[in-house]
Amino acid sequence: MTRWSEFWKIFKEKKLGIIGIIILSCFVILAVFAPLLAPYDPSVRVAAPFLAPSARHLLGTNDIGNDILSELIFGTRISLLIGVIAAFLSISIGLLIGLIAGYYGGIIDSVLMRIVDLILVIPFLPLMIVLAAYLGPSFWNIIIVISILSWVRPARVIRSQVLTLKTKAFVESARSLGATTRRILFTHIMPGVIPLALAQFVLASSYAILVEASLSFLGLGDPFQKSWGTILYYAQARGAFLTSSWIWWILPPGFLTTLLVLGFTFTGYSLEEILNPRLRRR
Repeated sequence: MTRWSEFWKIFKEKKLGIIGIIILSCFVILAVFAPLLAPYDPSVRVAAPFLAPSARHLLGTNDIGNDILSELIFGTRISLLIGVIAAFLSISIGLLIGLIAGYYGGIIDSVLMRIVDLILVIPFLPLMIVLAAYLGPSFWNIIIVISILSWVRPARVIRSQVLTLKTKAFVESARSLGATTRRILFTHIMPGVIPLALAQFVLASSYAILVEASLSFLGLGDPFQKSWGTILYYAQARGAFLTSSWIWWILPPGFLTTLLVLGFTFTGYSLEEILNPRLRRR
């Protein structure tokens, strides 16, 4: 039995993981085929403002007459893209820090872990709001803010695995044969932490999507590319709560954000239960 078939056999027993995969697959299809699935161009006025849901506009229209359903479908692309890119960058930073801290140990490990501890004790959301406001509303600025403040948990998890791997016989053998530190890290140790990094990546994606929605709701998102958080911001700023339009303008993006975060969370925790040696032993 191959490692993949063995992994899939175990993963199929995780009901939450299967549910998470199904949810994520639906959102990926929605994002990829948005131009085909959206009934209208989300940037074009197609009807009168504040129309209630109808057969032509299933979720009604916003304050300038854009079709809200089309905005949500295209907004899936932006929310998903920001979450995946920010998670990839944060995991890359966490992987590098975890490898260096775990392998070298000593003063290097102490300094890096004190930096991690310092970032962990700072309230994340207020700091992110300050950084996002300083850098300005932009697609890439949101990604940068999320990435530089969310690598600490992956770094801790990966470091603990590196501490275990570096004492294994195959690493000691490579070191005794004169292998360079770079070769040991990236050829012998990194393959052992990649599965953990994958699980952390999925969890980090859910966190990044939630943070992006929060920052965009506060008006710190890219105004030229509407994500679900930006849709919520415009709904709040333009009086949706003062009329019945909040039902079809605010609830759907909030529900979709929650559902997507749950999809990543279910998948991530199931992967972590399988791939994290400590959780697997339990």
